[in-house]
Amino acid sequence: MGLRSSDRKLSFDILSNINNNFLFDDEEEDDSLPLFRSTTDPSQSRTKSDSEISLVPKIRRNKKHKKKKPASSGFAAIPEDPVLDSDERIGCGIVFGSISDLNCQSSYGGSVCTVVTASCESGNSLSQRNVNGSDDLAEESPSKNQQRWNAALPNGSVGGSDILTKSETAELLNWKPLMADDPHCTYPIEHSPWKYFLGAMYSGNSLQSTTTIGGEKERQRVYDTIFRLPWRCELIIDVGFFVCLDSFLSLLTIMPTRILMTLYRLFGSLSTAVLCDFSCFVVLACGLTLLERTDISLIYHMIRGQGTIKLYVVYNVLEMFDRLFQNFGGDVMETLFYSAETLANCSEEDRNSCIWKFIYDLALATASSICHSFVLLAHAITLSTCIAAHSNALLALLVSNNFSEIKGYVFKRFSKENIQFLVYADSIERFHILAFLLFVLAQNILEAEGPWFKSFVINALMVFIGEMLVDIIKHSFLAKFNGIKPITYSEYLEDLCKQTLNRKTEDEKKILTFVPLAPACVVIRVLTPVFAAHLPCSPLPWRLFWIFLLSSITYVMLTSLKVMIGMGLQKHAAWYVERCRKRKHHLHSD
Repeated sequence: MGLRSSDRKLSFDILSNINNNFLFDDEEEDDSLPLFRSTTDPSQSRTKSDSEISLVPKIRRNKKHKKKKPASSGFAAIPEDPVLDSDERIGCGIVFGSISDLNCQSSYGGSVCTVVTASCESGNSLSQRNVNGSDDLAEESPSKNQQRWNAALPNGSVGGSDILTKSETAELLNWKPLMADDPHCTYPIEHSPWKYFLGAMYSGNSLQSTTTIGGEKERQRVYDTIFRLPWRCELIIDVGFFVCLDSFLSLLTIMPTRILMTLYRLFGSLSTAVLCDFSCFVVLACGLTLLERTDISLIYHMIRGQGTIKLYVVYNVLEMFDRLFQNFGGDVMETLFYSAETLANCSEEDRNSCIWKFIYDLALATASSICHSFVLLAHAITLSTCIAAHSNALLALLVSNNFSEIKGYVFKRFSKENIQFLVYADSIERFHILAFLLFVLAQNILEAEGPWFKSFVINALMVFIGEMLVDIIKHSFLAKFNGIKPITYSEYLEDLCKQTLNRKTEDEKKILTFVPLAPACVVIRVLTPVFAAHLPCSPLPWRLFWIFLLSSITYVMLTSLKVMIGMGLQKHAAWYVERCRKRKHHLHSD
């Protein structure tokens, strides 16, 4: 079958046409310029379109001036693929000044012929053209081009005038002897099923087509994911949990004491710390006032009685709003403390403007804390509803919430800083779960009938263990997919220890930001009825005495717990930071 199509001409034919129409327009011209082709027919490579192969537009031939010239005997021909034409000879048309002017390269999949300088005796010149349409100049030394030219020619035709016929070209293109001599260029396909099976049995492991043999790095990554990283992750989350608990106890013990101490200096100058404590007290009091007027049983029956939205969907939505308000509340409290510092250090001329800024920021912080308190209250009521239900509502909630969390985080790209913030968010979530379980415990004390403590302990363990396993799985595969080594979590722990010791880190934004105002409002709101239910029904003085006694005992217990947790955190932080400083690397090294 013919290799040339009727509607398509090779770039060499086009060059020949241009040569016939322009270079030999003069009838008196006697010299012929043969056009030599590459060793491989470019028409066999059909990957490019006709517009890419044709470098110059088609020009109608002028048959009147066309004169067939004999082939020049001064130059050799490039071996060509067999072309089924009526001609026994292979084209002519352009004379090259020297053999080094033509750069021909052939490959297995096609050929590239580059004409660097083509000149004819009439003085016309032709710029470089490539078969694939590029005009890059091939700047090579003449000796290298001469070697390529000689390598492309058959034996005995270098510098001669031999022109190959179709039979000679077909003999040159016989690839079978070449393939037999060089077995590396072939990919044999076994046609015998029995030989194929035996070859598959003795060719290597059975999974070699889909798996590769790893190295020491892959082995370390496997053990990092399974062993080294989980306990580091759990360690830093636990330390962050105790940091949140310490801040929560400071709000309930240190802040009221400082407020009482400032009453003696009410008419004196107010410092920044006093203004910050006063603003926190106002926000806490406003939140408690509104939550005390909230009917918890009404919200409980509304959530449990509606059948439109599943409980686990409500829980996930409330958890999302919890994280949003927690993040936004931290920024609002930073703004409020900045306004308090500005007010404490301002001059008399700017005092009025600073006071108004402080009032605006205080109102914004109060509104944000109240909204966050209601979200946490609804969150706790939803968890209590799932625990109180006799069906598998709690199991469905845990499965849906935890695995949606894994799906939402594991298959995404995170930087080291984002993973650090995610670890801190998990620590805050652990503390919120503790507050929710306190709410459930208080509700069981007030309303539960029969033996309930055992089931409460089992459900609480299910919630905590499920959250712990989800955090371990999430961070293990987050570190694996993002290339985070276990030593990075030790760096996070060092930053958290420096924060506990009130030392500045390299980046001050890499701190655990936790605002305990909204959880404190929820815990106080739910524990107040428990204390009120156990007060004796006596005359008012005796009742006030018991209120004062129970409040004092609670304060002493909370203060003792605050002291123990605070001192333990500081001792652990100082030991860890000092250990890291002495060894010049982290304690939990790989």
